[in-house]
Amino acid sequence: MEYQNEEFEAESFEGIDLTGVSFKNTKFIECNFENCNLSNVDLNSTRFQDVRFKNCKIMGLNFSDCNDFIFTIGFESSFLSLSVFSNMNLENTDFINCQVYDCDFVNTNLKNADFQGSDLKNSLFRNTNLSFTSFRNAKNYDIDPNNNFLKKTKFSIPEVISLLNAYDIEIE
Repeated sequence: MEYQNEEFEAESFEGIDLTGVSFKNTKFIECNFENCNLSNVDLNSTRFQDVRFKNCKIMGLNFSDCNDFIFTIGFESSFLSLSVFSNMNLENTDFINCQVYDCDFVNTNLKNADFQGSDLKNSLFRNTNLSFTSFRNAKNYDIDPNNNFLKKTKFSIPEVISLLNAYDIEIE
């Protein structure tokens, strides 16, 4: 199946290996991806509007290459690694119960985003708006309060103590 320069509306993609496929100039509107492998997909000028990824493997994607017009996506129980979300507006985006490893969120608006139950190992948050964002039951995040905007951001104990990593202090 061809995925470049296409338009898909209200489609479901299940159990498909899309490794290395080009989504260049493609529109996905109200689509669902479930149990798919989206490693190294070309997202140049791709449009995602109300697209959900569930139980997917998403590796090496540069989401900042996407068309940002009405860009709305969400992730659930997915593995995201080595992906870029920098310089994007991801307000109200869900990353529920995901493994978000080595991803970049630099200069990103994550206001009202939800990382509930996610593992954020080695993901980078810098100059990021995290106001009203939920990190409830999330783990392995390394967020410097001095280099990100935190307002009414929700954290759980004991992981919230990792916010003190930015300071040269000792806790006993």
